Amino acid sequence: MSQPTQPPGRRQRARQATIAAILDAARAQMRAEGAAALNLNEVARQVGMRPPSLYEYFPGGKHAIYDALFQLGYREYGALMEPLMSIEDPWEVQQAAAEAYFTFAVTHPELYQLCFERPVPGFVPSDASLELSFGILNQGRAHFEGVLAPLANTSGLTVQQYFSFSIALTHGITALHLANEPQLSLGQGRFGSLVPLVGTMLRRMWAAEPGNSASSEGTTL
Repeated sequence: MSQPTQPPGRRQRARQATIAAILDAARAQMRAEGAAALNLNEVARQVGMRPPSLYEYFPGGKHAIYDALFQLGYREYGALMEPLMSIEDPWEVQQAAAEAYFTFAVTHPELYQLCFERPVPGFVPSDASLELSFGILNQGRAHFEGVLAPLANTSGLTVQQYFSFSIALTHGITALHLANEPQLSLGQGRFGSLVPLVGTMLRRMWAAEPGNSASSEGTTL
């Protein structure tokens, strides 16, 4: 007697559960050994299947898994950034953005590497993944530039340059923290303790009097 046909909904749920298990195993390996260390044999072993079976779920193999994780990372990052879009004070939103970026990196270091660095030789995100990432990043940039542009500017930088500077500052602090004290949280450690100062630092730079820097006055931030 033949077995009854499994309902499509159940099959789909089982497939999604397997995909989630594969991605979880990949993330665990990347977190332990680095984003570029993904090994399909080890991932298959962790989820209890033969390596060729992975291609039933990710036909593109390793890079398809990376692409799925790239999208997952940006969704996680986007969820942290979304509440900031209602903040109208430019320094408050910049401080919140720095803390969200740092929090994402510390909480999901393997996704952070994949999304904001280039740790995997030859991996290029798909068009769909790039559309997702640029959509999130451009939304944040447009909001920040919109609340900053009306303010008086004595820094000598354009709004776009200032935004790029703020990204470089936040990324630099975060990268140094991950390289030295990744186990510590926001506000802790040599570099993590600098994150709560980002908004103040950027505000003072934007509003600094020309030719009258903090260093020339012998003051500190």
